[in-house]
Amino acid sequence: VQLQASGGGLVQVGGSLRLSCAGSGIDLAYYSIGWFRQAPGKEREGISCLSSSGHATYYADSVKGRFTISKDNAKNTVYLQMRSLEPDDTAIYYCATVLPVMPTTTMCTAVGSSGQGTLVTVSS
Repeated sequence: VQLQASGGGLVQVGGSLRLSCAGSGIDLAYYSIGWFRQAPGKEREGISCLSSSGHATYYADSVKGRFTISKDNAKNTVYLQMRSLEPDDTAIYYCATVLPVMPTTTMCTAVGSSGQGTLVTVSS
């Protein structure tokens, strides 16, 4: 079972990126998936997670209104569309399975390993 994040890169302030989380050995249609990030010198932060149905989402205040999480079961992939990027968004981004996400979810709690992340660098 493996989740692999990709799509990171260097982008200017105000720019956009779309990250992908591809599942291998796991059918993402049956799992809630979360995106996490860790900036240098900071703790890992759960920024967004999505229910297995795709109907319930959670966003941290730091990304609410700028990031959108979605999934494509046919591609076994969960996406994180990031817009209006800021220097504080610079971090390594990871995806992982999380506790079931519901409309009342107040945080993303990882339950599986996240594998290698993808680096997002926002330049000012």
